[in-house]
This record gives sequence, structure tokens and C-alpha cells, in this order.
Amino acid sequence: MTRFKLGTFLLLMSSILWAQKPLHDNWQFRKHGELNWQEASVPGTVHQDLMRIDRIANVFYENNADSCLWVEKESWEYRRTLEIPVRPARIVFEGLDTYAQIFIDDSLVMETANMFRSYYLNLESFRAGTYDLKIRFISPYSYHKKAVADFGISLPSGSESGELKVMPFSRKAAYHFGWDWAPRMVTCGIYRPVYLEFTDEAKIERVNTTTHALRNGAAFVGHQIILNGRYKGLSIEWEGKEYPLSQWIGTEEVSADEFVFNRKISEPMLWWPRAYGEPNLYYDTLRLKRGDSILQVFPFRFGLRQVELVQEKDSIGTSFYFKINGKRIFARGANYIPQDMLLPRVRNKDYRDLLKLAADANMNMLRVWGGGVYEKDIFYQVCDSLGIMVWQDFMFAGTMYPVSTEFKREVQEEVAYNVRRLAGHPSIVVWCGNNEIDVAWHNWGWQKQYGYSRADSTRLWQGYQELFESLIPKTLSFYDSDQRPYVATSPLSNWGSPENFKHGSMHYWGVWHGGDDFEDFEKNVGRFMVEYGFQSFPNHQTLRRYIQPANYNLESEAMQYRQKSYIGNQEIQRQTLKYYGEARDFTQFIAHSQAVQYKALDMAIEAHRLNMGHCMGSLMWQLNDCWPGPSWSIIDYQGKTKSSYAAVQKGFRPDFWTIKDKVIYLVIEEPKEVEITLRFKLSDQSMRSIVVRRSYETTGVYSLDLNALAETKNLIKEAGLRYIEMNFINQ
Repeated sequence: MTRFKLGTFLLLMSSILWAQKPLHDNWQFRKHGELNWQEASVPGTVHQDLMRIDRIANVFYENNADSCLWVEKESWEYRRTLEIPVRPARIVFEGLDTYAQIFIDDSLVMETANMFRSYYLNLESFRAGTYDLKIRFISPYSYHKKAVADFGISLPSGSESGELKVMPFSRKAAYHFGWDWAPRMVTCGIYRPVYLEFTDEAKIERVNTTTHALRNGAAFVGHQIILNGRYKGLSIEWEGKEYPLSQWIGTEEVSADEFVFNRKISEPMLWWPRAYGEPNLYYDTLRLKRGDSILQVFPFRFGLRQVELVQEKDSIGTSFYFKINGKRIFARGANYIPQDMLLPRVRNKDYRDLLKLAADANMNMLRVWGGGVYEKDIFYQVCDSLGIMVWQDFMFAGTMYPVSTEFKREVQEEVAYNVRRLAGHPSIVVWCGNNEIDVAWHNWGWQKQYGYSRADSTRLWQGYQELFESLIPKTLSFYDSDQRPYVATSPLSNWGSPENFKHGSMHYWGVWHGGDDFEDFEKNVGRFMVEYGFQSFPNHQTLRRYIQPANYNLESEAMQYRQKSYIGNQEIQRQTLKYYGEARDFTQFIAHSQAVQYKALDMAIEAHRLNMGHCMGSLMWQLNDCWPGPSWSIIDYQGKTKSSYAAVQKGFRPDFWTIKDKVIYLVIEEPKEVEITLRFKLSDQSMRSIVVRRSYETTGVYSLDLNALAETKNLIKEAGLRYIEMNFINQ
């Protein structure tokens, strides 16, 4: 099957972008109220600009992040000249962070209040000519100060540090306000591309593909084509390549700004998650025409797959697992957070490198956690190509929200924008409303902690239901043509009760927050483990770049500052002392911290794999870091793998096996033949090898007792088992 390299396809896409002029050059910035302007970088953030002119120091060095907290309480302005053309045009802001007033020649023409969506400024009312374009970013602290006071009660606000809790009121990345693995760094700026787009003709915005049915050796597919501009009198010519070699061309008349073209694809090559098949992608081309003139050539990719989330009562409790193309899937993976506190610093190469590491660790699912951002297109494109399923949270985490009419309207726009943008990716298999809000409301004692009256609690819970049980799923049903499954929250069960491990999704934090021993991973296995883990320090080489030698010890103020978990360093010390004793120096302590993380993840993942059937998903917390500090990650901020990466790589092998007390346990996810080479050292010091073969026709967890095997039961009494080599042979 012919396949394009992802980079080649993206280069092709970028070379034919329709009627756009980037507006990334010649920007200046200043603090609002100051006279002097300085050179600015766009896309970027004010923190990056301030570091470049040495007004603030490197925010990741020592405890410098605290010394620049003043930045978030100021408003900042960006400006450049704008050439408005004769042709009708608009400015597209793909990402403004977050509260912005946009001026043209000192006239206020637009205001924004959401980091998670694009904004479009129509220029039709302006004559062609040169203008001053200015954007004033208002401090979230100032923007919400009155709203926080007027709300009347305090909101939990996740892990937000600072005296004024504004995170629940802000449609801005929650982790910017501080988390238990991140400093507080409330950024602002033009953080995603901005460009001039001409609107005197139509263009194809995107194509989202739905696999309606797979039957009789064919896929029945619907392509939702979304246009922008004057669509009347247009036609779309379609050229596709169906595998293996057949070609066809068709033409459709355009009668609306969105329409669906249905087709049948014979002998389809399906998109599969890693280890279950190939992540096959189709590459087609649309030509948008007016008469005989071609207005736009639009190449696009799509995958054919169907997804189902099975949540049913069973003999255990309540199931929670995914079926892709009718096949039951064991999800192996991790939780993903943004790769930097300063988002524009993350390059396309960083996405490719990190996701390649996830794939090399045998992961087939990543959860985009709800306290970060909806990621750039490149993230999902690479996941499509690698066969990595995406569990996509909406950006709500760790708090209750002030649900007003205005707030709901903003959320609806945010959900609609991101679902339309992302719905074409076969890798996305589930939408999730929020992270840990339901479980916190019912189990963490927020009502008592914040002194909520019965009326307060009713008000907050009704707001929760309006957002996550009504507004978001209704918006999804309208904009997601693929009709992916939706769950309102994660987890669905709280780890505090043994009964809860029989039902739904689970975040197990008995190890770490509960002080449980690592052996308790084996006793606490849920139906789908969405979060679990243990902290370690970044690699020595990474940490050395940000801590001066005099402070390179656990007791220094600079090193203590890097630990954002309330029990972090003492819990790491407790386990390192238990397993490895006192470290001779801080470098060895780092190694010990990663070794205990290895042990914790190794035990946890093994327990999940050996309980396949009961458990059908294992997503460790967390894949990566957003700054160089201790956290639950297995890949540090510099992209270097920790020792624990190997534990995950081993535990997530598609063909998983382990040996305990001379019993071999095999996890069979596909019918196959297994060949095992056993090597024994005999009493005369000679070596003897025996090959054991078994065929398995059904999935499940199987055991082979070496003492009882006909091939080995006599030999094993007089010899020690020295070596096992396992070879899985697919039938």
C-alpha cells in the first residue's frame, strides 16, 4: 500500500494554504502605561519577550518563576502596522491568551475572553490602506477581581496558588495557575498563528470523515465538507485513491457551507490502534472550482474506523472498555500534559519526538488531560499516523465553575470550535467532560471545606449538570459527525471503596496520596485505570541546567521550590530509604527516585495486564513534563527518558508475560502460538534447553506451571531455571 510520510504531507498542505498572509513580523510590546516599545516575537508570550530583553531572568532557573509573578498582574500591549488590502479580508487569530482588546487606529473593534478558540476580525468596514493594529492583554487577575468578589463564595480552584483564585472564572489553561507538578506562570500573548485571510472567494476549511458502517467487505463513509465564504455557484471535484490501485473522480455541486458526501469504499484498509493492526490512512484531494477555474486544491487524510465505549453491567460490576472496528481493545498508555509552561516554545519536532517515544514504549492511547490545552493539529496528526488513540478531555479540571449565561455561551463556542477542528482525526476515540470534578464533589469534602450552604451546593451542582450533562453533550451531538462516545467526567468511581474497583473508570491514588505500599497496586485494580503513578526527579543532566551547584541538594530553597506536591519529597524519601537505603549524594538520590518509580510502575502495570478482562485499560500518570521539576513523568522536560520509561515499555509489550515462583503468566490478546525456550543449568554445570509450544485460540490470561509441565517436571527438580526466552507466533 502506498503511504506518504507525514512531513511530506504537511509540507504539501502548507504549500497550498488558501489566500493567507502571515502577520508574524514587526511586532512590538510594552507594559500598558509605559512609553517605550520593545521588539516582540509572535507567536509568543510576554514572558518570552521579557526574558529576551533581560527584564526577567530565565523563569525555570532556580526559583525565578516566583520573582516574575508581578507580570500576571499587569496588562500588556502588542502593536504593528496593518496593510488592509483592496480585496475583502479578515484577520484570523488562532490563539489569543486570553483577555484581549483589539484596536485599529485606537478604535476598539473586538474583545476576546477565551484562550481555547480562534477569533475572526472582519475588515470589510475599513478602506484599503495602512493602519495601526494594537492588542491589549488584560491581566486575568484584574479582569476577574470583581467577578470573584461578586460570586459570594469561594471555589475550589484545583491547585491554584495565589491569594485571588481566578482560575474557575477563566477560559485559560488551568495549569498556568499552578498545579502539583507545575509552578504558577499566568501567561498572555499571541500564542498561536495570526494571519490575514482574503474572503472574496470561498475555501474548504476542513473535511471530517465518519465511518457509518463496515459490512460485506465494504466501508460506508460520510465526508462532512466545511466551507467558508461565497459557496453559491461552486463545485467540488474529488480525486481519490482507493487501495490497492483503483482511482476515481467525482464532482459535487455546492449548495451550503456544510454538506456531506457519502461513498462506499470496497475492501477498505481500516485504521487500527498500535499492535492491533496498521493505522491505515487514506490520502484524497478536493478541487474547489467556480466554472472551469480552480480556486483551491485541498489534500486531506482520513482513517476508516468505528469506535464503541462499552459500559454495561456484567458479572463483576460495570465494564468500561473500547471496541475498535468491533474488536475489544486493551488500552495501554499515559496521561499527556502540555510540554511547556510557555506553549509557543514547543516545536513540531518536539511533538513528533515525544509521540515517537510514547509509541516506542508500546503505548496505544494518550489522554489529553483537562487542565491543559486542546493541542495543535500536529499532535493529532502524528497520533493518527502512529496508531495512538486519543482520550480527549475538555478543558475543565479540579474546580466547580461559575455557570452564568455568558459563561455557557463561551463554553459552547469553545466546544463547537474545537470539535469541528478535531473531529476529522481517527485517533480521537472519546470525549470527556472534565477531570476529577464529580469524584471531588462527592468524596473530597469540598462542601465542608468551603463552608457551602445547602443553597450554595444546589447552585454549584446544577451548574455542573448544565455544563457536563447538557450543554457539552448537546453541542457534541451537533458538531461531531463521527458521534464518538462521551463521558461526563473521569473517574467514574472513587478509589476509597473496594467495591468501586468493580465499576467504570478509576484514578487510583492510594499509592502516593493514600500512603499505600507498592504491593497494593495488585489489590486495587479497576475496570479501566485512567490515572496512577509515583513521582521521581528529572534526570541529573536536565536538573543541572537549572540549579546552581551550591543548591544542588534536597534541602536547598531552590530545590524545595521545585517540588509542588504537598507530600512530594518525603514520600520519595520514604520509598527510596525502604528499597535502596541512604543515598551517598544528591545524584544518587535522583537515581534512587527513578528506581522506585520504576518499581511502582512495574508492579502497577503488571497487575493491570494480569487482570485483563476485569481491567481493560492502563493509563499511567504522566507521560511528560512542562518544566524541569520532580513529577510523575517518565520523560523529563528536556525529552530525556527516566529509568522508569523502561518499566512502562516492558509492561506495555503487546505480548506480555511474566514469571512468578516458576509459573509463567501469559497475556493473550490475539489467538496465537507461543514458543518458550527454557534453559537449565544441570548439576554437572552443563546447560540444557527445552522448547515448550502452546497454542491459544481465545484471548485471556494463561499460566504455565513449570513444575507441572510434562517437558520440565522431572528436570526442574534437579536444576535451577537460568533463562527464559519467549517467542509469540501469530497464527
